[in-house]
Amino acid sequence: MKHILTILLIAFTIGLSAQNYVEHKVQPGETVEIIAKKYLVTPFDIYALNPDAKNNFKTHSVLIIPNSKIKNEPIVENSRELTGYKSHKVKRKETIYSITKQYGISEEELKKANRRLYSENLIKGDKLRIPQYRTIISKQTLSNTVKKYTVQPSEGKWRIAYKFGISVSELEDLNPNMNEVIQPGDTLNVPNIEDTDEKPIEASYGYYEVLPKETFYGLKGKLNLTQEQLEQLNPDLKTSGLKAGMVLKIPQSSETRIAATINSNINTTDLKRNLTNFKTKKIALMMPYQLHKIDVDSVEEAKDRIKNNKLLSIVLDFHVGVLMALDSAKQLGISTNLKVFDTRYHSAITSKLLAENDFSDYDAVIGPMQEESFDRVASALKGDRVPVIAAMNKPKQVYSNVFQTLPEDKLLRKTMLDFIKADSLKVQVVIISDRANKADSEALQKQFPGSKLILSRLDKKNKTKDAFFIYHSELQNVFKPGKTIVFLETDNDSFASSVISMLNGFNVDKTEIILTTLKKGKAFESKDIDNINLSNLKFHYASVHRDYDESKTNGFVKAYRKEYGVTPSKYVARGFDITLDLLMRLASAENLYEASGDTVETEYIENKFRYTTDFFGGYVNQAVYVVKFDDLKVVEAK
Repeated sequence: MKHILTILLIAFTIGLSAQNYVEHKVQPGETVEIIAKKYLVTPFDIYALNPDAKNNFKTHSVLIIPNSKIKNEPIVENSRELTGYKSHKVKRKETIYSITKQYGISEEELKKANRRLYSENLIKGDKLRIPQYRTIISKQTLSNTVKKYTVQPSEGKWRIAYKFGISVSELEDLNPNMNEVIQPGDTLNVPNIEDTDEKPIEASYGYYEVLPKETFYGLKGKLNLTQEQLEQLNPDLKTSGLKAGMVLKIPQSSETRIAATINSNINTTDLKRNLTNFKTKKIALMMPYQLHKIDVDSVEEAKDRIKNNKLLSIVLDFHVGVLMALDSAKQLGISTNLKVFDTRYHSAITSKLLAENDFSDYDAVIGPMQEESFDRVASALKGDRVPVIAAMNKPKQVYSNVFQTLPEDKLLRKTMLDFIKADSLKVQVVIISDRANKADSEALQKQFPGSKLILSRLDKKNKTKDAFFIYHSELQNVFKPGKTIVFLETDNDSFASSVISMLNGFNVDKTEIILTTLKKGKAFESKDIDNINLSNLKFHYASVHRDYDESKTNGFVKAYRKEYGVTPSKYVARGFDITLDLLMRLASAENLYEASGDTVETEYIENKFRYTTDFFGGYVNQAVYVVKFDDLKVVEAK
């Protein structure tokens, strides 16, 4: 009730009007960040008008949203004054998160009042001090931070972020529909600062975005610039210090130094040398086994279900990989207490598992696979800082306790683009695209001055939707002696098959065609595409995983074949890699957070992992491969 009264009081004080503010009713699944993007404002703007939303954000509550066109409007902000404490005895299954929600306080406020919670877990029977506050209403003037900006020639995301004093992530959050590669003339939302406060962009300098946990010492090795030199170029550093996401002005020589090392091998961390924490690891594995659908008394029926149920087959393969990792970890002295939960691929069952089990003392939880179920687990365990591993999915929200093992698609595209740009030889670039990928391909063309773009035609006689094609004659006289990089951008398997076949015909004599793409989807896995053609064209693409090298698998493949008589699938390898990496990180530090700095890169059978913190605090894997077809094998491209 008090929160409703607070919102009404704010609305009355500022004189809510249709042209200056709007009301928004929070829908299920929405976050403050999602709502901010929808109205083209920042989360700060929403919190300024709705201070209770910081600690009590609920579905169906009503928020006041500022109009992004106004600025310097007087608004009301609430502050909280501590009035005393009340006592609370911890009950079974209660977590820090549930207690803070019950009393409408933040986790930090609870821990400040009970300092042992910074280092100790919550235990049933604990007596806690719950701080009590009263709300003080004050009036102040703030500026709405959003205005429109037109991208100028030679401006990229880093330069614009630097110009307006924000990070690239914040720029992307203000512009959810922004293209991966922005173009002159594009209109973007930017902070609404005075023109005189905008930092000038100088063509003679480069710009660099500071990574999470990056230090001046680390930048010295990467940029060859001392702290004093960086502060001289960026005076704000003297007062603000080094912060993740900020964009720094640097000499072009330093920018070139970064580009030259993009594809150099980052030293892989051998965690075997760092194992110090041999306490038994408590791990939960939450997967949709759907055992209730399997008649365990009928072997033939169970076999038939496994054979015909693709999801179950994937889950069981992953499970086998997990068990193999536990065995490998045990040989290193790492013991594991693994508990398996069947989520049945149903969010209600997942909620029931959370209610009936105490996960507060687990070292990590792997899964679930279903998006809504994963979100519920991550959200419920966030208060106890239990890491939740997104092993087979990309969660819709990366909470502060989430480890997303699958890299983002935009990172795959950037990695492939940087790989091609790093080629020191002057090569011809040709882009072939279907009409559905026209905009992205036109943006790609601007990355390679002098490149040629060939767009598909639409076969109007073919009633099949999106029947794209190009004429053989359109490729004649396109390829000159020497090397040509061909980007093929399509999601259409028949178009991909046709183009790849034609390219193979032009790949003769002194003409070398290297095929690549920024987005390798199912179109390149069609049964109509001959792997011989892909090998002849040395097809390159960015990938989450690589095919394992049997000479470096330390008996993994041999052991699996001996046990099951077949070669392990990529899901077996993924279950093994994720679990062994998790256990070794836990054994090399006090917890998974301490073991996941962005300088730690690990590699196993088919996958590698290097985590950086997401804009909202979670961890996202930044380690990807560039692979190529070579002699009918997929190998890592160097």
